[in-house]
Amino acid sequence: MPKLVSKYSVRAILRWLWRAWRGNRLQALLNAFIGLLTVVVSLAQVWAVQHAIEVAEGAVAGSVYIAVGVMAAFILADFFLHICSVWVKNILGIKAQNRMQQRMLDRILRSEWHGKESHHSGDVLNRLEFDVTNVVNFLTEVIPNSLSVLGMFLGAFVYLFLMDSTLALITVAIIPVFIAVSKIYVGRMRRLTRQVRDSDSKVQSVLQETIQNRMLIKTLERDEAMVDRLESTQSELRHRVVRRTMFSIFSQLILNFGFAFGYIVAFLWAALRMSAGTLTFGGMAAFLQLVSRIQGPARNLTKLAPQFVAVFTAAERLMELEENPLEEQGVPVYFSEPCGIRLSRVSYAYTAVEGNVVDHLSFDFRPGSCTAILGETGSGKTTLVRLLLALIKPQKGHVIMYDHLKEKELTPLMRCNFVYVPQGNTLMSGTIRDNLRLGKLDATDEEMAEALRQACADFVYEFPAQLNTVCTEKGGGLSEGQAQRIAIARALLRDRSIMLFDEATSALDPETEKKLLQNILERNDKTVIFVTHRPAVVDYCDQVLRVS
Repeated sequence: MPKLVSKYSVRAILRWLWRAWRGNRLQALLNAFIGLLTVVVSLAQVWAVQHAIEVAEGAVAGSVYIAVGVMAAFILADFFLHICSVWVKNILGIKAQNRMQQRMLDRILRSEWHGKESHHSGDVLNRLEFDVTNVVNFLTEVIPNSLSVLGMFLGAFVYLFLMDSTLALITVAIIPVFIAVSKIYVGRMRRLTRQVRDSDSKVQSVLQETIQNRMLIKTLERDEAMVDRLESTQSELRHRVVRRTMFSIFSQLILNFGFAFGYIVAFLWAALRMSAGTLTFGGMAAFLQLVSRIQGPARNLTKLAPQFVAVFTAAERLMELEENPLEEQGVPVYFSEPCGIRLSRVSYAYTAVEGNVVDHLSFDFRPGSCTAILGETGSGKTTLVRLLLALIKPQKGHVIMYDHLKEKELTPLMRCNFVYVPQGNTLMSGTIRDNLRLGKLDATDEEMAEALRQACADFVYEFPAQLNTVCTEKGGGLSEGQAQRIAIARALLRDRSIMLFDEATSALDPETEKKLLQNILERNDKTVIFVTHRPAVVDYCDQVLRVS
């Protein structure tokens, strides 16, 4: 099996986890405080049980009722602290998880885009769900709880040491053994855990892609092939889970044998002292409870190793999502209407092997002009659109935005001047009103009605629920032509200086297309760019750019 070569050092991962912990300190501190209180109450219960037994057998003076009452009070306190712990975990825990998912999604959306996604969308979703949960639980629960576990271990050890130093030392003799083998365990477990998480992402990717393309799969009659593909991916996941589980069981078996041996030795030692008359029955009960409270935390501390492995793996997978640098951030740069874009000897290649997709292209989209971009499939039209929207940067040449007052090199901060309607169905699940307000969040019903009229999408008002008509994913429930017109209405609501349409009328009949184009161009106050192969669109343009 190839050895795992981590992309990040332990120090880099720890720094990333420290930054992630900053927004979750309240929950972590509350969990730590509750955990330490639980330690105090738990050790007090040991004393209360011992005291009650010794009062009952007459070894010490006192009231049995009071002794049992004190014992009951500590038990109730333990119940109350458990309720507090559950409340903090469920209420603050989901908030912490939501915050981190929002931060990661915001980071992804603001990062540079290089034309080819390095991670499948199913893999990204898997990381945003399961890896985020793993990291948040570790930072807000595992680490704080480890403090209380360590407190319980030390408190119980000191208590037992004061009663019998020899027994206390025998009980903790297994700890150095654990430390000696932990490095080997962590290395192997980290590799196995990363393989399991990667396979789990592959399974989710297959499921997501199959569901998204269900119609295609049905028409190609490849139902069984896709199920077989899922089974193959799941089989790989099961195989890796089995290997990790076998290693984990073997490791735990060795540790549990050591703990069991230590408990038997402690029991024998206490029994011998009791038979020799140097230990009361209450003292023996306290001995066994303290041994349990030492070994219990020790067991939990041994579980930190796989938890560290899991969180390191999760952190690595989330750090990979942050590898793309951020786009230029700052105040949006607006230009007066209408503005233009000038390309000067622009070249762009996705890879050196493929060569330039756009090669030394020069063109001027003049302010107020209407331009048709024509070209065969693969000629670079899509790449040109990405250059105009500052999604990618030219590797040679310049893209300049200008108006009658200024001109500047195009950056993502100038994207605020664009309205973009991509090809295909781009509606999202929700109501038609929700989709339209993506163009303008505070749009009134009157503004939406006007945008729908201009986009020839008045049919919306023929639906029983009108603007509140619910669309499923990808505009389900609407025809392609209806979805396109609503998407154009959404763009018109945005109302920016440059309007870029990428095959946005491909699903419309000629009469509707003609009317829509007339509505868009009637004011003649925008710079309009059509990426198209439709002759009717070209007829409305005053200049043509042919790419090849």
